[in-house]
Amino acid sequence: MEMMKERFSKLLLGEDMSGGGKGVSSALALSNAITNLTASVFGEQQKLEPMNPERKARWRKEMEWFLSVTDHIVELVPSQQKSKDGINMEIMVTKQRNDLHMNIPALRKLDSMLIGYLDNFGTQNEFWYVSKDANESEKGNFQRKDDKWWLPTVKVPPEGLSDVCKKWLHFQKESVNQVLKAAMTINAQVLSEMEIPDNYMESLPKNGRHCLGDSIYKSITDEYFDPAQCLSTIDLLTEHKVLDLKNRIEASVIIWQRKMSHKDHGKSSWGSSVSIEKRELFEERAATILLLLKQRFPGISQSTLDISKIQYNKDVGYAILESYSRVIESLASTVISRIEDVLYADFLTRNQASAAKANARFSMVSSPNAEPKKSQNSEDEDSDGTPTSRTLSDFMGWSLGQEEADNEKKNGLRKESRFKEASDQNKLTDKPANINTKRFSYLEKLDNFSLRSPAARH
Repeated sequence: MEMMKERFSKLLLGEDMSGGGKGVSSALALSNAITNLTASVFGEQQKLEPMNPERKARWRKEMEWFLSVTDHIVELVPSQQKSKDGINMEIMVTKQRNDLHMNIPALRKLDSMLIGYLDNFGTQNEFWYVSKDANESEKGNFQRKDDKWWLPTVKVPPEGLSDVCKKWLHFQKESVNQVLKAAMTINAQVLSEMEIPDNYMESLPKNGRHCLGDSIYKSITDEYFDPAQCLSTIDLLTEHKVLDLKNRIEASVIIWQRKMSHKDHGKSSWGSSVSIEKRELFEERAATILLLLKQRFPGISQSTLDISKIQYNKDVGYAILESYSRVIESLASTVISRIEDVLYADFLTRNQASAAKANARFSMVSSPNAEPKKSQNSEDEDSDGTPTSRTLSDFMGWSLGQEEADNEKKNGLRKESRFKEASDQNKLTDKPANINTKRFSYLEKLDNFSLRSPAARH
């Protein structure tokens, strides 16, 4: 109770506890309180893990305090009431404002779903985190080199995540993405209903072309318009450039809307010679580009127009809806980013394992010391186990029968009969005594003079 009194006293005083009247409006004080609570409870959400029970209890308790304000933001609606004498009368009764009645329960549901998705990661054991202060060997190849260098490094098993775990991660990512889309829709709707501050209008130029630049203005006002092609020609490599484009397009939309509303006032500085139909077409095209930017860069910072609306908004209901949907959107986007970190670490690990296997196979094939394949037939080896030479018949694919092959080998190894020495002294004695005059067949010659490898010959 004491904590609640302290919080609401700060809200009533507009965050100025001195009482000097320098505080902000109640709407902005509530918006800042919800934003600060989210930052202190969730922080950067560095890991995919369940919320701490104490932080979870604090989040739910204090959010209920802030949301309880919406129970008293009511509107009068007609209702039928029957009097004691039986006469039906129409009277005005109080009812929670319609936008709050619809969106607050939806945001509570999205909040509960997102915390439940975080709790689901408490049962997994296939990936873990290494502190940013760990050794390089512990971090492995997946080391952050982006602007989120302080986040812990994701580690997966050497063979990567299992198929079941990967499917489950993709399912969790899609589920959180649905929460993100719903929160973005509510936030965009609330911001569109907020009133545009006068100081923002005064800062705008009088020409939409001056805001957009010649190239973007030509793409939007051209007869043939392709939003994807228009974005592809714009440099969107950094968040600053994306935010700058968003600011320029939103400013041009406001200018065109103001020109259409002042069309009948010829003396107004917002008047324009362009027809209302073309202005409506230009505004619709610019809104399409804005929608594509929000879908492609969901975590982009708030634009100048959004900041001005939040800062100068006086509606407490809008402030609560906008801040609550914004923090859910931010948290969902962070969870999706952490899931993508795990999937990316798995991708790098699998690629590294595949490359290692490929290098091992290549080294075995290309190694000069690699042992030759042994023949399936034991006859191709000598008794000491060394491989013998192969004949041309083997290379040509000629297959002899087993009996015929044995005969050929015996004929090749058997020595032929020799000439007998002449007893007659009248015969020539200078002729060599051992001359083999038998004509061998072609296959016999191949077996006797087989092609041997250089090592076998020498």
